[in-house]
Amino acid sequence: MTQAEIKLCSLLLQEHFGEIVEKIGVHLIRTGSQPLRVIVHDTKTSLDQVKKALCVLIQHNLVTYQVHKRGTVEYEAQCSRVLRMLRYPRYIYTAKTLYSDTGELIVEELLLNGKMTMSALVKRVADRLTETMEDGKTMDYAEVSSTFARLADTHFVQRCPLVSPAENAEPGPPQPAPTLVICEKDMYLVPKLSLIGKGKRRRSSEEDAPGEPKAKRLKHSTDNKEPIPDDGIYWQANLDRFHQHFRDQAIVSAVANRMDQTSSEIVRTMLRMSEITTPSNAPFTQPLSSNEIFRSLPTGYNISKQVLDQYLTLLADDPLQFVGKSGDSGGGTYVINLHKVLGSLATATLESVVQERFGSRCARIFRLVLQKKHLEQKQVEDFAMIPAKEAKDMLYKMLSENFILLQEIPKTPDHAPSRTFYLYTVNILSAARMLLHRCYKSIANLIERRQFETKENKRLLEKSQRVEAIIASMQATGAEEAQLQEIEEMITAPERQQIETLKRNVNKLDASEIQVDETIFLLESYIESNMKRQ
Repeated sequence: MTQAEIKLCSLLLQEHFGEIVEKIGVHLIRTGSQPLRVIVHDTKTSLDQVKKALCVLIQHNLVTYQVHKRGTVEYEAQCSRVLRMLRYPRYIYTAKTLYSDTGELIVEELLLNGKMTMSALVKRVADRLTETMEDGKTMDYAEVSSTFARLADTHFVQRCPLVSPAENAEPGPPQPAPTLVICEKDMYLVPKLSLIGKGKRRRSSEEDAPGEPKAKRLKHSTDNKEPIPDDGIYWQANLDRFHQHFRDQAIVSAVANRMDQTSSEIVRTMLRMSEITTPSNAPFTQPLSSNEIFRSLPTGYNISKQVLDQYLTLLADDPLQFVGKSGDSGGGTYVINLHKVLGSLATATLESVVQERFGSRCARIFRLVLQKKHLEQKQVEDFAMIPAKEAKDMLYKMLSENFILLQEIPKTPDHAPSRTFYLYTVNILSAARMLLHRCYKSIANLIERRQFETKENKRLLEKSQRVEAIIASMQATGAEEAQLQEIEEMITAPERQQIETLKRNVNKLDASEIQVDETIFLLESYIESNMKRQ
């Protein structure tokens, strides 16, 4: 766990959950697995606050617990899961793209609340959608349930582990912490619920029952509640499935850039056919026959079977080996080599960074060393056709930044420089790790900058929000244009310009965060793919 990762986790926890949760979370990230007493003692926080903070972290899958033989329960932070919070906007946008506004709100609610029952989620989403609709229109629960079922069918949402039924039935003293289990076949099984109703709008203060306190109304509503049909069955967003979708999108985009749109559509079809059957960590997709691929192509692509076979042969013969031929049955069976694809994407990212950071000549040297595996300095100068002095400067510059490595091969055991070969080489894995570390630093800097910009202009932002709220309430009551104009003039022209500049800067910082996270995703996927192969 590097300092850059810990700092980024600290910023994310503070931004999403506040100081106390951040303090407990960072302490667990730094120290590893810890029992409750030790956390309370080390963080000098009250027992009640530590318990509440751990509840929040466990609810959002950021901390796991384990019962030891002696009966003590130890809590452990999941740093990688904390870093996933960077990607929340991307998960929500993906759900919106695939399943419209309803899918977007389902995923957003699951990410905001960590875990929810289907019935509570459907009602919440229906209410939120009804709020945005025109007067007289409402969102039906059945429609939200249908979208939820589609998300479960495509594995974007999954069930949370439940307390083992055998554990509840066991006589004797209860366990210090419950053991959670999940059956593989039930993970995406949607409970059969007859949710009948429509979304409700929030009641305005005028419609509230006169003379009845709000707390009393809430008590009445909870007393009259029927038993929840899916009580105990909680759902969460399946982030691995979202990552699989991002990876597939990157592969399709890479094939489109290298070849053409038809090739990318064929690869997209292959990925879509095997998205549920292929595990997220598999090095290859499931083998698919040419006939199966032909039958599954989108209706808009009117290409003949012969043309499809030619495209598949072309993809299989490509030097990058994105697609491989695994057999000859059914007109030839093909797989997508996911490990090779991730390696190519990581390499392209590194080449792009070298070009932006050191210029096109350095990028030429980097690609040359990458292609030839090992080269002496004289060979680099000759192959790259760059003068000796410049080539030496460029090589040392990249060497000092850890983009390339120097390997010593001695002729004699004494390692005398005159009798030693010095070869330049590129280790993609170590370069990817170094770049990933820098990306974490960059994101932390971007978040700090955004927070600083917002804090500096806090008073002005609050004033702007107050004015907007007044205008909105006056428009609702049918105020005249002159009155609205008068309220708007409460913010002067220089202040308005300052707000515009701030919004523009914050938007740039947000966009930069998302772009850096895309690079982080590619590098993380490549490193994980390598770790699983070893």
